[in-house]
Amino acid sequence: MIDQSPLKQPKVTLIDLFREFLIIGAVSFGGGIIAYERILLIEKRKWLSVDEFMGFLAISQTMPGLNSVNLAVLAGDHIRGFWGSVVSTIGLILPGSAFVLIIGIAYTNNNDHPFANLILTGIAAGACGLLAAITYRIGDQHWKHLKSLIIIVCTFVLMSIAKLSLPLVLLIMAPISIYLYRPNRS
Repeated sequence: MIDQSPLKQPKVTLIDLFREFLIIGAVSFGGGIIAYERILLIEKRKWLSVDEFMGFLAISQTMPGLNSVNLAVLAGDHIRGFWGSVVSTIGLILPGSAFVLIIGIAYTNNNDHPFANLILTGIAAGACGLLAAITYRIGDQHWKHLKSLIIIVCTFVLMSIAKLSLPLVLLIMAPISIYLYRPNRS
């Protein structure tokens, strides 16, 4: 008789989980954490399937707080239970928290230095570029469809050029998006 049960992965240690999320938190400060989590959880370690990741991402977006932290909690819990969620979350937020604390202390002591605001402007520009790259990567299939491109461009114009607030843009774009992606009668 052939065993048709799904292949069991070796048990992930809490140290592995902490280390991987610590690396993500360290290399993705300022944006892009979701894409790094996707690379880790699906491609690199294969701890989650694509469907599981997208399900956890959808749930994390409905929860209060940062999507990346919520995703770390959900993935950690799925992989190793309660303690998995704890070590994943600590690993993810530890590098960024330490960095912000150190930079905050340095800025408080040197806020009148001429380079302080230039450095912050450069960090903001880098974060915007990283966010654009991550948005492109996560929405890889949507860039190929005209309807999706229209929604993306209109949302960008309303937010960035017209400077409308997010709730107002959602009130405008949500009905349009729902109409464009309504189920066909056929």
